[in-house]
Amino acid sequence: MINERIIERIEYCLRKDKRISFLVGAGISAESGIPTFRGKDGYWISGSKNYKAQEIGTKRFFNIASHEVLKFYLYRKSITQFAEPNKSHLMLKEIEDILDDKFALISQNVDSLHKKAGNSEEKTFLIHGDHDFMRCGDECSSELYPFPKDIELKNRKKDQLTEEEIKILKCPKCGEDLRPHVLWFDEYYNEKFFKKDTVLRISKETGILFILGTSGETTLPQVIAKNVLAKSGMVVEINIADSYFSELLKNKKNGIIIRSESSPFLTELKKEIEKQVVTLYNKS
Repeated sequence: MINERIIERIEYCLRKDKRISFLVGAGISAESGIPTFRGKDGYWISGSKNYKAQEIGTKRFFNIASHEVLKFYLYRKSITQFAEPNKSHLMLKEIEDILDDKFALISQNVDSLHKKAGNSEEKTFLIHGDHDFMRCGDECSSELYPFPKDIELKNRKKDQLTEEEIKILKCPKCGEDLRPHVLWFDEYYNEKFFKKDTVLRISKETGILFILGTSGETTLPQVIAKNVLAKSGMVVEINIADSYFSELLKNKKNGIIIRSESSPFLTELKKEIEKQVVTLYNKS
């Protein structure tokens, strides 16, 4: 899987102090039992009503039915809360340890598995938010609040939301409903919550970008990949199916498409990076 072009590019990045970056999506968490928004589990049934995630995961829907949205997110939180990192997450942590400041992890995942695996906050950029935090649904301030400890998540039912939980899930400043700290389908990326400017800068400093487990349906990941290519960097997509990036990289001199699951690829990549770092160290 790790061909000569990738090996040469990694060596170049290490010598020239270029970043080796990773852009990851929900596909790498599927092995941990977390359903994706756009997969076969990307729907929500509440009572007799059937919603698509793209409908209920919006600010518009929250404004008219905040309790339905909270039921949806509390149930998803109950899944992510008890999920464990899989081999892909652990390999990303080990690669960070090897690369140190040359490493950047740009993740669309809100499931906290990068934190559980041990990736550092300084080199991990959560561009779609974080289930561990909430904020005011009326935007009276931009303060982030830790997820309330009094909300019971174990064995949570899909349609569960008690009167006591509704009281707990209130903004401490204005009393409006709290919302999950995530990027909804009808919202825009910004720097404050989603590190937009930071990751765009990182993309321009990246010598090789590995894209794993994402369909590429949102704009910021698309721009990140285009920036790397525009700066003569290499972009490698690792995916089991075609995506936006497959089309983008097709016939590109600096584009490589690898049909593989993420964990075997990352395992092999970690060994190659480790070998090159040792070689470079011995030469210096």
